[in-house]
Amino acid sequence: MKIGRTAALLLPAVLTFVLLLAVPLLLVANDSVRLFEPGRVGAANNAPFTWQNYADLLSPAYLRYFADTFRIGLIASVVALVIAYPIAYRISHAQRRYVRRNWLILLVTMLFLSILVRVYSVDLAFGPAGFGRQLSRFLGVSMSSEFYIEFTIIVALLHCLIPIAGLSMVAPLQALNPRLVEAAQTLGAVAWKAHATVTLPLSARALLAAFMLCFTFCLSAFVIPMVLGKGKVLFVSNLIYSRFGEIGDYPSGAALSLVLLFLSLGIVYAITAVTHRRWGR
Repeated sequence: MKIGRTAALLLPAVLTFVLLLAVPLLLVANDSVRLFEPGRVGAANNAPFTWQNYADLLSPAYLRYFADTFRIGLIASVVALVIAYPIAYRISHAQRRYVRRNWLILLVTMLFLSILVRVYSVDLAFGPAGFGRQLSRFLGVSMSSEFYIEFTIIVALLHCLIPIAGLSMVAPLQALNPRLVEAAQTLGAVAWKAHATVTLPLSARALLAAFMLCFTFCLSAFVIPMVLGKGKVLFVSNLIYSRFGEIGDYPSGAALSLVLLFLSLGIVYAITAVTHRRWGR
């Protein structure tokens, strides 16, 4: 009787999962192994099966897009953690309630700000109309260089990642016992060393969770590299859009989508497995 009730409760969720995720993924997988004929939109229903769409992704051009996506996402995620961790720690250990409330309001406001507002504000600030010329001279690079373009993309990503990372770490940091740091200081450790040897290791799980949230967000970022990339720096998501929306090559776009999906899942699984062996006990 209890099993029947549990199954009845889970049935709507299972049906929703199957209809909205599993079935579309199966259709994408089917398209990814179909032969594309130039001049068509998508593959024909009776198109022959082929692995060529996946073999094409091994070319250096595609590998570079994947490498740029993962490299820029990794840099932005690490920098976001470095900036967001002190903010989250300040919020979680603030003695006055209005201080915590104001910080949380700021992060939530940043979180729900329109992505287009973020992107074009960064584009204006770091472009010729803002202080882009002065900054590019200071860095010793051209504003049209790939380095400067990647820099602006990372800044725009940080605008989204910092509130995500900060909000996700507030609750775990609040659960830390402050007396442990006080005990370390009582035993002779200076403040920074006490935090480095006590607070950081205890908040490693929160940092890991925030990192995975930030990294997966970067891998799926679309508008930021599309606007700020200037056609020189593109993420895999932009290639997927180009294949589906501009060229009509659904098989190639489907192959790109599945490879990006499974690479992302593989990275998350690998990180989870490694950390579980380290902290699972």
